[in-house]
Amino acid sequence: MTNERTPPSLEELDARLREARRNAGLDKPEDPQGGGSSASDMSLGVRIGVELVAGVLLGLLVGYGIDRWLETKPFGMIIMVLLGAIAGFMNVYRVANGHGYAAGYAKSWKDQDGGE
Repeated sequence: MTNERTPPSLEELDARLREARRNAGLDKPEDPQGGGSSASDMSLGVRIGVELVAGVLLGLLVGYGIDRWLETKPFGMIIMVLLGAIAGFMNVYRVANGHGYAAGYAKSWKDQDGGE
């Protein structure tokens, strides 16, 4: 009464796992061209660069305006450039974690604590 079946080969198991993951939507379809990066990767890189530069430039412009208005020559610009850089890094962090500018951004802390 021994049931002697040969175990499937590793290649066969690997192919079945890949097919199951693809059917479940867990894997991206394989790139037929074999290229490493796609257009979405490049657009993500450009967006990250724009987020950083825009934060610093906006801080620079607001700081310059504050300095001219209040006559506090370098201090307003220095403080606002630092705040703009911090805002740029926060935006890059959000983009890199997949939050972006989606509505309900603050909802994620509830999901981690098991809240409703």
